[in-house]
Amino acid sequence: MLKDFLPPDRWIRPLIIFCGLFVGIGLYSIYASMVWTYLSDDPSACVNCHIMGPQYATWEHSSHKNITNCNECHVPHDNIFRKYYFKAKDGLNHSRLFTMRAERQVIFIGDAGKKVVKENCIRCHAPLLDQSKFITKTKGRYTPHNTDRECWECHKTVPHGKIRSLSSTPNAFVPVPKSIVPQWINKIFNK
Repeated sequence: MLKDFLPPDRWIRPLIIFCGLFVGIGLYSIYASMVWTYLSDDPSACVNCHIMGPQYATWEHSSHKNITNCNECHVPHDNIFRKYYFKAKDGLNHSRLFTMRAERQVIFIGDAGKKVVKENCIRCHAPLLDQSKFITKTKGRYTPHNTDRECWECHKTVPHGKIRSLSSTPNAFVPVPKSIVPQWINKIFNK
């Protein structure tokens, strides 16, 4: 009965080699892209393999650096399933753009990301937003939990400054990921 599901004998060896290559390339892709780092909230994971250097550098010099990290603003926090679903969906989109060399020179946040960022602005700043002193200083242009305006309409440079393109922060220090090339290969080519 099991014999009915097995390929002919002449196909077993090529099938094993093909499956081994497929699994090997998959495991190497996981290793090369450092997938495990994206499970954490470490901001340096955001610059593992793509063009988020200016965003990382400007965040690092902002007032938010001492209080929060990238995921606190850019990932939902209402439940753990939504958080990791959003991270996976967004991460796969970033990897697709980077792998296909389709990233833009100027990065813009998408609609889903805007919604999440606004939710998180309100989540963190809600105690401040309900103060009558704050509402008075905005001359009635803001009401608590207002939904018709975005927070960044007034707070354009929080926390990323004035990033216009990849070249906007040419001297920024950004953590460089460790090389994925094994040492034995480096030794061969560096002789």
